Amino acid sequence: MFLLILCRVMAQDVPARPNPPRLVNDFAKQLNPTEINALEQKLVAYNDSTSSQIAIVVVPTTGEYPMADYALKLGRAWGVGGKGKNNGIVILWASTDRKIYISTGYGMEGAIPDAIAKRIISQVITPEFKNGMYYRGLDKGVDMLIKYATGEYKADPKEEEDGGGTSPLLIFVVIFIVIIFIISRNKGGGGGGFRNMGGGPIFFPYTTHSSGGSSSGNWGGGFGGGSGGGFGGFGGGSFGGGGAGGDY
Repeated sequence: MFLLILCRVMAQDVPARPNPPRLVNDFAKQLNPTEINALEQKLVAYNDSTSSQIAIVVVPTTGEYPMADYALKLGRAWGVGGKGKNNGIVILWASTDRKIYISTGYGMEGAIPDAIAKRIISQVITPEFKNGMYYRGLDKGVDMLIKYATGEYKADPKEEEDGGGTSPLLIFVVIFIVIIFIISRNKGGGGGGFRNMGGGPIFFPYTTHSSGGSSSGNWGGGFGGGSGGGFGGFGGGSFGGGGAGGDY
């Protein structure tokens, strides 16, 4: 009896939370690096804009453990989704078992009820999997989950402010100060002030300066920083058993 219980506990073990954290974790080597990175970038962008988290986990098998229970335990152990919001989703794929399951956190059960999760599995993911198009099936499945969950959550205001642009009021104040400065110089030194600025329109020196190369450098740095940020980690969300699955 003790050995039976021990075997049952061992069968319930799920992979440890990834370190460094990632939203796409292929423990069965079914996806190539390009496919993994493409899915990762899409899921990170979705997490950044909504705070919701979709984790894709690929394992060879769940053994005797049912897919629903395995996905539930994995979502809880990893803490997929934000703490308090519980807005996480786990897409579990057992490649050897040829089964796939979508498990939803408490906070996503309204946006992705079991019937919708089942429809995504049977009508979107499974048809692609049957043709060996695993990446395409996962990619289309993620798109459908995002479509149904759109508007359910938004990023925290602090996160949005960090990536915000320059305030229109600040731009107006700067322009006003520059105009006052130029007018005061002209009153004091005659028309020579304009000629000393190079003969162009008042605000053109900024454009002329950036065309020398610094502007393109800033654009390059911005893109590099965005792609290198990566996933910050799971937030401690919880799951209640919602979801649906299927085989192929």
